[in-house]
Amino acid sequence: MLGVVVFAHGSRDPLWRQPVEAVAAAISAADQGAIVRCAYLELSEPDLVAAVREVVQAGATSVRVLPLFFGMGKHAREDLPLLMGELREAFPSIRIDKLPAAGEDRRLTELLARIALEPLK
Repeated sequence: MLGVVVFAHGSRDPLWRQPVEAVAAAISAADQGAIVRCAYLELSEPDLVAAVREVVQAGATSVRVLPLFFGMGKHAREDLPLLMGELREAFPSIRIDKLPAAGEDRRLTELLARIALEPLK
């Protein structure tokens, strides 16, 4: 069973979480069998380890981490690889994969370009 953790920076502002949760809801709608949770690096809960623990306890046998980082700053380049190592140590029997960060996915940047060029409604 697949688990997906949508991972973002975090904020004290509860409204900030809405787009992150919308991505998680879209994943759940696209695959109702997937176990989907959100996780945050800081300022919000749950953290990445807690979210992965939740999906594993719910029955996930493999987990994908989807980083919603558009820029490739310190968090994506340094913090996330360390966290991935910790996850693999904490859950050695579970396959845990990191998907490309949002800003690294050519399909997303192409979609944003199309949106920018669409006629306004």
